[in-house]
Amino acid sequence: MDWGMKNRLAQVIQPDGHCFFMPIDHGYFQGPTRKLERPGETIKPLLPYYDALFVTRGVLRSAIDPDNTKPIILRVSGGTSMLGKDLANEGLTTSIEEAIRLNASAVGMSVFIGSDYEKETLLNLAKLVTEGERYGIPVMAVTAVGREMEKRDARYLGLCCRIAAELGAKVVKTYWCENFEKVTNGCPVPVVMAGGPKVETDREVFEFVHDGMQKGAIGVNLGRNIWQNAQPVAMIKALRAIVHEDASVEEADEIFNSSKE
Repeated sequence: MDWGMKNRLAQVIQPDGHCFFMPIDHGYFQGPTRKLERPGETIKPLLPYYDALFVTRGVLRSAIDPDNTKPIILRVSGGTSMLGKDLANEGLTTSIEEAIRLNASAVGMSVFIGSDYEKETLLNLAKLVTEGERYGIPVMAVTAVGREMEKRDARYLGLCCRIAAELGAKVVKTYWCENFEKVTNGCPVPVVMAGGPKVETDREVFEFVHDGMQKGAIGVNLGRNIWQNAQPVAMIKALRAIVHEDASVEEADEIFNSSKE
């Protein structure tokens, strides 16, 4: 691996081998998401606690302070919306040259395996990896499932992660599921959790994140579970303790309750 690639990966993955990514890219297909209407304001109190920001070029330029930010993972796929017929019909929206211009540490795109556009999204990933290797920019593949939530099981997600790794992704972002070790054990590159099933309590978020970390994930890429929470700073402090300090669910719960405003 070239020095530039190693250096950029070291910017987003911390010395302990773990990472905490903060995604605020939701608006690229669902518009002004609740609590993300003003993304720059949303992330201000969270800035000290995450390791890298996952964001589109539009929001990066318009809402993120270039003098005070963390490493950037640039969302480079899109072209569909919640109103369209198929969220899987994505293409590449941003070039590697643009990522370099924006000083991104990595780029990320979605693949929709099992959809009508499986081939197109996988070939887009392969093309992006080829371009990223040319300039030393790592690619994070996002195993998106569109509206088909029932596909979030270990067999399906394990298949998605392995294919993304085979095509050259340096990191794979996927959903937590039961038997998560089957996903991580079959993927030769680091796996980052994007979230899990819909939960009713904050403690349940701590539980699936802790489980995923124990079963091989290197970190999380959590957005709505944090910035849509009534206590976002307390939430991110508790989750960061699980990711970077090997905190238990009980310890995370204590941190959350003691950090509430």
